[in-house]
Amino acid sequence: MTLDDDTHFFPVTGAGQPTMIVLPGGGYSTHADHEADDIAVWLNALGINAAVLRYPVAPSTHPAAIGEARHLLRRLRDGSTPLNGDTHRIGVIGFSAGGHLAALLSAAPTDEESIGFPDEDGRPDLAILAYPVISWIHDVHQGSLESFFGDVPVFAQRQKTSAEFLVDAATPPTFLWHTADDGGVSVRHSLRYGGALSEQAIPFELHVFERGEHGKGLARGLGPLEAWTHLARTWLDDRGWLSA
Repeated sequence: MTLDDDTHFFPVTGAGQPTMIVLPGGGYSTHADHEADDIAVWLNALGINAAVLRYPVAPSTHPAAIGEARHLLRRLRDGSTPLNGDTHRIGVIGFSAGGHLAALLSAAPTDEESIGFPDEDGRPDLAILAYPVISWIHDVHQGSLESFFGDVPVFAQRQKTSAEFLVDAATPPTFLWHTADDGGVSVRHSLRYGGALSEQAIPFELHVFERGEHGKGLARGLGPLEAWTHLARTWLDDRGWLSA
């Protein structure tokens, strides 16, 4: 593992392997450790480089987090990180509030997020969203909302960064998973995002498990819930990301 400011890099052996940006959850107020380096180690076992970004959280507010995420993506695209990865295979995996950030990264950059690179370089090539926060309009996770904005914003501000309204024809293929009885972030967040992807004919895979508390990361030893990592591995393999 190598360190670079707020990013931890986890390289795999050999050149030209894909890279995933890892965005842990934490309600935009902290970073959940079990959704950070542990995820990078799992990705490394699949032959994928990982870059764990501890993005700005409260008291920092929007657009600080998405600005840092887009900056890291740009660095990965131009090869200016310790990773020797394929600059045309860069994905993002986000958990809970990190899933919201991953969905924003999958959308077109706005003027306030602009850091001077073309839109086609400003999005990942695929995304994995685990029990993500998606909407500031429906089934709102109030703690994440207030930490993200610094207060309770007006409707127009919330709509502008609600990911279900940001899906377009250039949104990357996406894998989502959630639990039906998630008491932290409603499963309807993932269902809405899946519906938005379907409307734009974006390839996606959505898995809803019957039971499981919010924020379980790799979910090791948690019965059926643990299967998400195997499903995600198969999805990545099917997209050519696990090829030699």
